[in-house]
Amino acid sequence: MSQPHVFELGTDGPKVIVVGIDGSESSFRAAAYAAGLARRQRSKLAIVYIRPLAASMSAAAAAELVTVRDAIADDLRDQIEAAARQLPEGSFADWDFHVGEGDPFRGLVDFATRLKADAVVIGASQQAGHRIVGSVAVRLVKAGKWPVTVVP
Repeated sequence: MSQPHVFELGTDGPKVIVVGIDGSESSFRAAAYAAGLARRQRSKLAIVYIRPLAASMSAAAAAELVTVRDAIADDLRDQIEAAARQLPEGSFADWDFHVGEGDPFRGLVDFATRLKADAVVIGASQQAGHRIVGSVAVRLVKAGKWPVTVVP
């Protein structure tokens, strides 16, 4: 006979919410939605940017790509910090900014697993090819490891 679920005061709702951002409009909407959710639930918000890897290129092009990817990560962090400063004191959730590298799906799965995420929020893809191959959002839903909210 299985044990009945016992409700524990203060432990309902997500403790860690992971949101993936990539600089797109839908990813910023997802971050805003996740921030509001984290604030209302008193959850920690983990904002994750996964820098894409290039397949094959010259050494000079690879060096330039690294510079551009680092600049994008810094810019995203600056935009998030600026948005957080505009909010009234104490109205923003506890948050961290994480940067990974590689496939966005695999990177988000790795961070969500490592951070023991209770939920994942991601923006909907606007790319036509994702209807055939599958977007990161669809792949996260199919993984079935966390509740996933896809923000249009």
